[in-house]
Amino acid sequence: MAQIARTTQAWEVELGHRMRAARKRAKLSQQALATHANVSLSAVKSLEAGQGSTLRTFVSVVRALDLDANLDRAFAVTSAVSPVALLNARPEHRAG
Repeated sequence: MAQIARTTQAWEVELGHRMRAARKRAKLSQQALATHANVSLSAVKSLEAGQGSTLRTFVSVVRALDLDANLDRAFAVTSAVSPVALLNARPEHRAG
């Protein structure tokens, strides 16, 4: 099944909905989350409404909701070692 690409605006709305759901699961009001994340109440409201946010606000709210591990998983660092580089790094084994 082909995955439909989302627009930037669609991602903002989707992430806002997810952020609101996470806040509610944590049983926090918007004001409590804003205080805990050290951002303004209007920043939380804008984020949840999908009306844009700064990266700093987004990360601050993610951290306040204790969702840091999700960012680590989403942007996991993978080893970029090529098989050819591995072969070239091996000592040569020549028959006698």
